[in-house]
This record gives sequence, C-alpha cells and structure tokens, in this order.
Amino acid sequence: MITSGLVNVFTHDVLEALEFYVGRLGLTETFRTPTEGLPEHVELAAGGFVLAISSAEAARRVHGLEAQVGSPAMSLVFWVDDVDATYQDLTSRGVVGHTEPHDTGNDNRNAVVLDPAGTLVELVAKRG
Repeated sequence: MITSGLVNVFTHDVLEALEFYVGRLGLTETFRTPTEGLPEHVELAAGGFVLAISSAEAARRVHGLEAQVGSPAMSLVFWVDDVDATYQDLTSRGVVGHTEPHDTGNDNRNAVVLDPAGTLVELVAKRG
C-alpha cells in the first residue's frame, strides 16, 4: 500500500536549484542528505506537496539511473494567488520566463518559468 509520495527533480547543481525553489519560490526545506557538506537530495514542502531535488550524478552512482536533466517530459505545477504578479516578480529577479501569463480553460490563468536546469514550472490561479 502506498502511504505517501513526492516528485523528484534531477539537477547537476542542487544548490542552484535550492536558490530557485527555496530562495525564489519560497518552498520550505524539510529534509537533506547528507546533512553536512554538499547535499545530494533535499526535500521541500509546498503546502501538502513534497518536491525533492536530487543530484543527477548521485542518482547514477547510487541507483544506476540516467536522469535527463531539464528534459521537458513533465512540468511542476504550483497554484499561486496571482499569476501575473508572481511571474513578474520571478522574471524581474532573473528567472527565465517560458510562457507569459495567459488565460486558459476552466477559468484559469497560467504562466510558465524555467528552473535553473530547464525544468518547466507552471504557475496557475483562478481568474477573477
């Protein structure tokens, strides 16, 4: 029986990824290994969602995984209060914008930015 889960994003630079996810998006670090020195795996909380950032090199060494860093086979989706304001804040602080804020179906407003490794990060809010 599955009791919980998380999404694991692979990167070549865990500290750079943490600057983005903690420093710019405001997620909270909940776990890190190793606890001393350069981390290879860090877990972050976003409400009830857990996002893990892992070194692609550690994934290869420990698990035999060949992670394709930044390959857009998926996107991370974060609900925000105001897509336009969040997108503007992030891009003004150097985050690369991919898709500017726009209206979509289901009364949603969306935008997409890139994390430092090129992973798609979608921002969503209800319009009005």
